[in-house]
Amino acid sequence: MKGIVFTELLELVEEKFGLQMVDEIITASNLESNGVYTAVGTYSFAEMISLLTNLSERTQLSIDDLLLVYSQHFFKVLKDSYPGLLLSYTNPLDLLASIESHIHVEVRKIYPDAELPTFIVIEQKEKSLRMIYKSSRKMASFGLGLMQETFKHFDKGCEITMDKIKDDGSEVLFSITQK
Repeated sequence: MKGIVFTELLELVEEKFGLQMVDEIITASNLESNGVYTAVGTYSFAEMISLLTNLSERTQLSIDDLLLVYSQHFFKVLKDSYPGLLLSYTNPLDLLASIESHIHVEVRKIYPDAELPTFIVIEQKEKSLRMIYKSSRKMASFGLGLMQETFKHFDKGCEITMDKIKDDGSEVLFSITQK
């Protein structure tokens, strides 16, 4: 997993819960990296799970809830760091439908070894989109949060449902309706 995901998570934890919480979850996680990350480095996904698990235990927030909060933060990072990606679109559904064909292509230019989830569009209409999320990392809640932030960016309302295709969360159907 790319280091930017770790550096931004720790920045969010510091912002929301304080530097002491960052130290606590790093210490409790017993990380191979010792919690030292660079944005362009690559680190084990197991470290992310360990950090999130320890943060969840200390905050009493579920990992899914933490991923939703984190996605709000991460969307701002993406928006500030890569504004051209968002400027290419005039509505949120078109942006979301282009995750595989445009967004992930651009991400791979910056991070060639990035392991990204797959999004398969199965139906797109003027005001709705259905797509399947596939990832062994099972972070659909992070994707949900990024989708919600996309609609906020375009100042549009939405309803998004997630239905697990596989019980373990590695495949999820997102049904998205723009209001």
